[in-house]
Amino acid sequence: METQRELEQRALGEVHSAVDTVELERLRVRYLGKKGELTARLRSLGELEPDQRPEVGRWINELRRSLEEALQERRRELAAREEASRLQAETLDVTLPGVPPSWGRRHPLRQVWEEIEDVFLRLGFDVAEGPEVETEYFNFEALNIPADHPARDMQDSFYLHGVGPGLLLRTQTSPVQIRYMQQEAPRTPLRMVAPGRVYRRDQLDASHSPVFHQVEGLVVGPGVSLADLKGVLSLFAREIFGPAAKLRFRPSYFPFTEPSAEVDVSCPLCGGRGCRTCSGSGWLEILGCGMVHPRVLREGGYDSEEVAGFAFGMGIDRIAMLRYGIDDLRLFTQNDLRFLRQF
Repeated sequence: METQRELEQRALGEVHSAVDTVELERLRVRYLGKKGELTARLRSLGELEPDQRPEVGRWINELRRSLEEALQERRRELAAREEASRLQAETLDVTLPGVPPSWGRRHPLRQVWEEIEDVFLRLGFDVAEGPEVETEYFNFEALNIPADHPARDMQDSFYLHGVGPGLLLRTQTSPVQIRYMQQEAPRTPLRMVAPGRVYRRDQLDASHSPVFHQVEGLVVGPGVSLADLKGVLSLFAREIFGPAAKLRFRPSYFPFTEPSAEVDVSCPLCGGRGCRTCSGSGWLEILGCGMVHPRVLREGGYDSEEVAGFAFGMGIDRIAMLRYGIDDLRLFTQNDLRFLRQF
């Protein structure tokens, strides 16, 4: 009986001194579980003398009830304490000043993209889109680019082998012009710009990227001339680079235009006086243009004897670099917030 009294005092004392519900559960298993001390004592009653069994069995049952009551009471106390502690930790001081949200902003390339679109929308141009995965016909053949042209070499273009015959990632947005003409012919006048992402096999460095952005423009109608082209591009330059911007046209060659020209803008950083950005010349190349080749007009569904057209193309990335004085193309894609927050 002395041993029984010691067990009772020890079990109840440990229950009352438990510091959390985890320890309390451990004590319940230790004493009342299937392999607990009281369960083991009940199983050992058969080892006692017959006259001792009733008294010991009654004591064990009474101790079990006492332990269950003590465990339940202690569990309520600990649960209430833990709940109060949790609420205290989660208490919010509603009088503290709030934290303002961090607002994002449009990428500088997207800003320039939309500004270019806005200029041409105000001139009555439509904005057209086309697929980035193109066929050789729309990307090359319809644009008067022959099979032996370097642009059609697999080392210069991303061909999609296994996807379909003659498929590649478009190297320019000019295919959208052909698609748009075929869709709208013989409607005139036709005015459209096609901004979008293009792909070429270039190594990534400060001035080259395998993925970049272009905007191509096209006008088709009776009596369209180089004077119209110069007027549109001059207005565009003033809207993007400022009212003092000037243009310079230099003869060039493109398969899809004839005659063709490269266009330079007076350096927006030095005002044409000459600086490191423009290599002291006062001019920066921004786009190529020309009168649409008769073969391209015919591929688009127009009679080259009845209408004429002009086309132009420029790099949105390059325009943004000139606009903001950025000297490394890679900054646009590094996602450095210190850079992006400046725009």
